[in-house]
Amino acid sequence: MTEVTRGYSATKDQLQKRLSRIEGQVRGVSKMVDEDRYCIDVLTQINAVRAALDKVALGVLDDHARHCLLGHGGGPTDPDEQVHELMGAVGRMLSR
Repeated sequence: MTEVTRGYSATKDQLQKRLSRIEGQVRGVSKMVDEDRYCIDVLTQINAVRAALDKVALGVLDDHARHCLLGHGGGPTDPDEQVHELMGAVGRMLSR
């Protein structure tokens, strides 16, 4: 059986490090709430977490488009299905 690689496989270690930093940021926000920090400071940190997650998501999406949709990651092979899948993912990212 052939092992399937994902678009992010080549940079998986880097991705895991970024996600670990984001996890630390979220713990930091929780600590700020525990310490009754000023609301605007908490909101600023929440926005920083969201921005970091957005950057990770865009990177994964870029890797997906450049790897999986080119036939290397088990994604759909029909161009219409590829566009539908990609636009669905973009739509979900934008629909907050």
